[in-house]
Amino acid sequence: MPVLRESLFANPVWSALHSRHRHFAIRRGLACRYPADVVPFMAIADSSPAAMQQLHAMLAPGENAWFGAENYIETPGLARHETLPCLQMVLPETIAPPDLPIAVVPLSCADAGEMVALTARAFPGFFRQRTCEMGRYFGIRSDAGELIAMGGERLKLDGFTEISGVCTHPSFRGQGFAARLMWEVVQKHRLEGTASFLHVSAANHGAIKLYRRMGFEKTRVLTLHRVSRNA
Repeated sequence: MPVLRESLFANPVWSALHSRHRHFAIRRGLACRYPADVVPFMAIADSSPAAMQQLHAMLAPGENAWFGAENYIETPGLARHETLPCLQMVLPETIAPPDLPIAVVPLSCADAGEMVALTARAFPGFFRQRTCEMGRYFGIRSDAGELIAMGGERLKLDGFTEISGVCTHPSFRGQGFAARLMWEVVQKHRLEGTASFLHVSAANHGAIKLYRRMGFEKTRVLTLHRVSRNA
């Protein structure tokens, strides 16, 4: 298992925006965020009234975004709509990627429209027009050229890169496409000397089963909150 640094993984969005994704960062004191057209993620330095007020100030009226915090502090003008427990999982360095005979193709921001449409079937609202700028993405196309599966990178921390955006069109599931794409990303991480990690909803038992079968190990449960500014 790679050496995990608590300061990085307990607040991964904050860590990414203060390291390898600092070029995306919009900051306001104790709060920071990605641009809305990149990904709907925000972060606070700590669970304090001051941090929550600064997070509130960074949201446009009516905008929805997610942030992680173990202790949610009610804040005037900020509405919480749902809470999402997520497992954080890391792949040990001892796990060797298998050789799977399924062809994958690199994707770019020229494919953003197809990528947004495909991910909207699995997790609507998370993958946006500029999410493709966060890292490398790969896909599998049908014989007719349709994008039927994809996966790539999202948060980038010092020494660790998140696997994300993994999904398959419902008509093509059960053929090992998700695992093939994930191993493609893992191989890229190994070549550059970074470790692979991911986040998955604690309620997504099918995905968790796949990730455990691949060798991913749980590190912690993160609690995400979806909020919007109403004043």
